[in-house]
Amino acid sequence: MANLLLVAGTRPEAIKMAPVIEQLRRLQLDFTFVWNGQHYDYKMSKIFFEQLDLPEPDDNLDVKSGSHAQQTAESMVKLEKIIRQYMPSIVVSEGDTNSVAAAAMTSVKCLVPFAHVEAGLRSWNPAMPEEINRKIADSVASLHFAPTKPSMLNLLFEGVSRERLHLTGNTIVDVVRKHRDAARELGERIMSELNVEKEKYLLVTIHRAENTDDPSKLENILAALRKLAREFTVVFPVHPRTKERIAQTSLEHPLEGIIGLEPLGYQEFLGLLMNCLIVLTDSGGVQEEACTVKVPTVTLR
Repeated sequence: MANLLLVAGTRPEAIKMAPVIEQLRRLQLDFTFVWNGQHYDYKMSKIFFEQLDLPEPDDNLDVKSGSHAQQTAESMVKLEKIIRQYMPSIVVSEGDTNSVAAAAMTSVKCLVPFAHVEAGLRSWNPAMPEEINRKIADSVASLHFAPTKPSMLNLLFEGVSRERLHLTGNTIVDVVRKHRDAARELGERIMSELNVEKEKYLLVTIHRAENTDDPSKLENILAALRKLAREFTVVFPVHPRTKERIAQTSLEHPLEGIIGLEPLGYQEFLGLLMNCLIVLTDSGGVQEEACTVKVPTVTLR
């Protein structure tokens, strides 16, 4: 059977690619799994491999942090060698990160077809790096797997032929359904340890550059959270990037009254999400998970 090359590099990509990999295994299709390394902290990637039953990557590009240009360029240089080595029949990637844009451009330059999972999503905001990445990926893809009818319509209006489009639904729904029982147990355990009650706390995640790299924006968000913490229990698993930026602020007690946690594994976080009153987040993936488990969301964008 012809070999597929799967490329992923962030926590959301690992989560959303898990059902794809599970199905490829079930069908006994040969594939090579390449990890870009854009999320390299153990709690942001390795623990998700274990909980989601993802295979150890056949190759790790070890791209790590850097500017958008640095990450994309380094990914392309390293991916070109990988594609030349394996000569896959198709390259598959999911989402809208720098690793996805790099996978799309590198595969077509190597004359290998590219398939985009989660194709056709649009924010219509060119200032968002993700918007540029997904438009690049969709413009060169040979196959588009659209999660929703509106995303499929976006692609049709952009001139993608119907034969290349497949309406699939969102793979994050498959992940949530598979792990929600284990997550529920873990969530109850964590709530007991934190001494918080079901639907009596707010859950927070912040990681986006537009929120964390601008000190005034970050300080405003933290001030709002401290104000909320006067009336609600606020639980905040702090992303490593955000933790670093908070330490650089001039605030004396930036998380006063807030329950700050280290980054959580997928099932642990899903357990807290399922039991919270409201989630406040700037994460697209968390918004989708919250929608799936019917938790109200305040989007910090």
